[in-house]
Amino acid sequence: MNDTGQLSLLAIYGAMAAYAVAMVGFGIDLSGLRDGGAQGRRRRAVGVAMATTALGAALHLVGVVLRGVAAGRVPWANMYEFSLVFTLVAVLVFLGLQLGRDLRFLGAFVVTPVLLTLGLAVAVLYVAADGVQPALNHYWLVIHVSVATIAVGVLAIAAVLSVVQLAKERSELARASEPGVLSTVGGGPAEPVLRDEPREGGRSFWGRLADAVPGSVELERLAYRLNAVGFLLWSFTLVAGAIWAEHAWGRAWGWDPKEVWTFVIWVVYAAYLHARATRGWDGRKAAYFCLAGFGCILVNYFVVNLLIDGLHSYSGL
Repeated sequence: MNDTGQLSLLAIYGAMAAYAVAMVGFGIDLSGLRDGGAQGRRRRAVGVAMATTALGAALHLVGVVLRGVAAGRVPWANMYEFSLVFTLVAVLVFLGLQLGRDLRFLGAFVVTPVLLTLGLAVAVLYVAADGVQPALNHYWLVIHVSVATIAVGVLAIAAVLSVVQLAKERSELARASEPGVLSTVGGGPAEPVLRDEPREGGRSFWGRLADAVPGSVELERLAYRLNAVGFLLWSFTLVAGAIWAEHAWGRAWGWDPKEVWTFVIWVVYAAYLHARATRGWDGRKAAYFCLAGFGCILVNYFVVNLLIDGLHSYSGL
């Protein structure tokens, strides 16, 4: 490993340390929200968590850039580098979303999987910085993979929102039988469901925690917007990949396992957007659809890359 590659790895370790501190801070903040203690006063724990998340993102970016310098190319040619980049995108999307609304409660649900993914990357997926195969040395591949990493980062945040949405909706439905409580679940007409006001007694930990986050309708709408952006990016990924395949192998499509799963992911998200826009599949159905799509992304990333041989077997392991 050259000196620049070592510095890149140290920067990633520094980012992981910052994310670990942020995870604790977000956890403390969620506990305060669950107890109703953060209302009407400054949320110091989440302030520390956001600051350390921003620091972690800066170190993360430095690590990615130094990895590219060490390899003498763009840093997304294998699974280790792809993991670094798409987790960075996820963190940046989370930080960017704070500009329009207060979504700091999502921090624990974003930073924790990012930290676990980075841990997997440095412990299992790591390979020394090196050049690439001739087939990978083309600008269309750079465009193809860079857009794919951004798409996965955006869709990951949408999946996190869907998980929180399902937890929130379950909390709302659990209180639907309370007398005199009217609201909406899933955007339907008014019926006896949860008010966004925590009740002191008889509530589980997760139930009281769910009371502190926005309503399931708002969460679902935000996830839908992110999924729409991610779908457009994934569509461009599919097209750019076909252009690169034509250049590298003389055909745009060859039913390679990676190509097939990329198309499967596109079909799942296209069906989700179609059902959401034309069939009224919002609420819980939309959330499950979104999670199914991201599940396909995970299969494409881990199962196809590691267990199935093909022209796209560039995991580096």
